[in-house]
Amino acid sequence: MTNEVSVGITVNGEDKYYDTAPTVSQLLNELGLPEKGIAVAVDGVVFPRGRWSEPVGRGATIEILTAVQGG
Repeated sequence: MTNEVSVGITVNGEDKYYDTAPTVSQLLNELGLPEKGIAVAVDGVVFPRGRWSEPVGRGATIEILTAVQGG
């Protein structure tokens, strides 16, 4: 008997559940977003691009922002 617990995170206000903790790169791919022109914050702190291949923690709140032209 296995005791599987999903990994719950919040992405841009939407709760999501995964079998294993996703990376930021995997989330961007899932959302169909490019890796350029994007800023990511995890739990309110900017998450540097160099760490996008690291899994995010259970219960993390992730905000993905895209750059737009204009003002």
